[in-house]
Amino acid sequence: MSGVRRTTWAALRARRRALGRLAAWSVAESLPALLSGLLVARAVDRGFLAGQFATGLAWLAGLAAAVLVGAAATGQVYRSLGAVVEPFRDELAARVVQAALRDATRAGGRPDSAAVARLTHQVEVVRDTFGGLLLVVRGFLFTAGAALLGLLALAPPLAGAVAAPLVLGLAVFAAALPAMVAHQRAQVTAGEELGRAAASALAGHRDVVACGAQDRVVTGVDWRVTAQADAERTLARMAALRSLSLGLGGWLPVVVLLLAAPWLVRQGLSTGAVLGALVYVTTGLQPALHAVVQGVGGGGLRYAVTLDRILRTCPPSGPAPRPAALIGPAPRPAGPGAPAVRVRGLTFRYGPHARPVLADFTLTVADGEHLAVVGPSGAGKSTLAALVAGLVPAESGTVHLAGTPVATAAPDALARLRVLVPQEAYVRSGTLGDNLRYLHPEVDDATVAAAVDALGARPLVTRLGGLAAEIDPGALSAGERQLVAAVRAYLAPAPLVILDEATCHLDPRLEATVERAFARRPGTLVVIAHRISSATRARRVLVFDGDRPLVGTHDELLRRSPTYRELVGHWQDVAPPARVPLARA
Repeated sequence: MSGVRRTTWAALRARRRALGRLAAWSVAESLPALLSGLLVARAVDRGFLAGQFATGLAWLAGLAAAVLVGAAATGQVYRSLGAVVEPFRDELAARVVQAALRDATRAGGRPDSAAVARLTHQVEVVRDTFGGLLLVVRGFLFTAGAALLGLLALAPPLAGAVAAPLVLGLAVFAAALPAMVAHQRAQVTAGEELGRAAASALAGHRDVVACGAQDRVVTGVDWRVTAQADAERTLARMAALRSLSLGLGGWLPVVVLLLAAPWLVRQGLSTGAVLGALVYVTTGLQPALHAVVQGVGGGGLRYAVTLDRILRTCPPSGPAPRPAALIGPAPRPAGPGAPAVRVRGLTFRYGPHARPVLADFTLTVADGEHLAVVGPSGAGKSTLAALVAGLVPAESGTVHLAGTPVATAAPDALARLRVLVPQEAYVRSGTLGDNLRYLHPEVDDATVAAAVDALGARPLVTRLGGLAAEIDPGALSAGERQLVAAVRAYLAPAPLVILDEATCHLDPRLEATVERAFARRPGTLVVIAHRISSATRARRVLVFDGDRPLVGTHDELLRRSPTYRELVGHWQDVAPPARVPLARA
């Protein structure tokens, strides 16, 4: 739990000013706890028992005024609390999002659905429990401290008699905390394992039935149900320790005061002082102790365990590159005439024992060329796109973009060299113009309008209400999102564009319009083709044909590649000549 302590202290230190305001308002809020017993004692001794009814009411009126001051301060306490808690929640949410994106884009990674649960549930649990902890710990420190100060001013011997059992109760609670944390962690882990087991069983129920594995799967889920129930029961039993600490620290002082009251009165302590001491214990110390024990024992445990889970599953990442870097000048090529893409001896697999997706792969794409990549599903086309774009590291081999090695290039440098448009297009909330300018914020309206017209997106822009219209990404169809992403990539300053099935949701006519626009755009175009028609529009075609990919023109591949002929639907009997290796620089 050292990470939890470090993260919590860092969050508090970063907001010292807000904590100072919280402490100042807490002092005002604790005014009734400081004065209640003393004013009650004065009202009884100098007012009601002395036959001065009006004087007694006056003392109680002072208590009412203190309560009003405390109530007004309470509103400011919550305002100050938000200034501490909400920024911490935002930091955790950003950490979860960054970790999910990092995992989804690493080699072999995929979108993590559990990240959504962590963002919407676990982060909110931490937010709520962090705020609750601050409230109860702050309340205990100020309220209990004020009550003890009041007792000390009222009757110093009573302050010691009350403080001793209070400290004893807190010691019992502190000693039980490590065991409570361990059981809370076990309960959270058991719940997560049960959720995963149940989800897996439901998702694969047809295969389970087909294989006759119902009993085995049911037994596995039942075992996790039992483990989760045991963890819940154990956690419930830990509540007995909280009750013991409350009894020692909250009720034992009351018993001590009641038993000692006759002796105290005989020693000269007034009746009002005894009553005032009981007010301090029952309305100040006892509620404060109850709040801190229940708060730390309940919400505090959830806070520690949930934050620990977030910290373990979402390690911190380095600082994100500045958006301004995307619009700077592109790195200069290593030498004159450097090709747009140069791949040498590239090997990649999704696991140490998996079959290579690419093995000793070599490819050269000249500056300004239009290359289409085709092949059966799962042949490695999208993997090649990710390797060229620098999203995943290769097992061996090199990739150079305009002479710049991808493996050692910084993210902002890669962003100036290439833009990759995936099949699942990303559109964010905001205006349509902001979405289109995302990769080139300084582009003017005329250039944006020309790009919209070139890619056939004018009907979509008109329907959405123009560039200044606010858009809801969820209300757009998959094809509309792809068209927005295509215009955004067209406007990007990067010289290399990689379309990874980026037009698969467009109709063939609009897809042709988009690809022809990119072909006319200055720079280099690589299209991971969804339809074979994309290959007929390209200058060269790379086909994944078995273990050795082939490259050539459309007509050349019709003669050389059985796979390409099958993809095209060209079934004439043509004897393919011996294969030739890929062109090398």
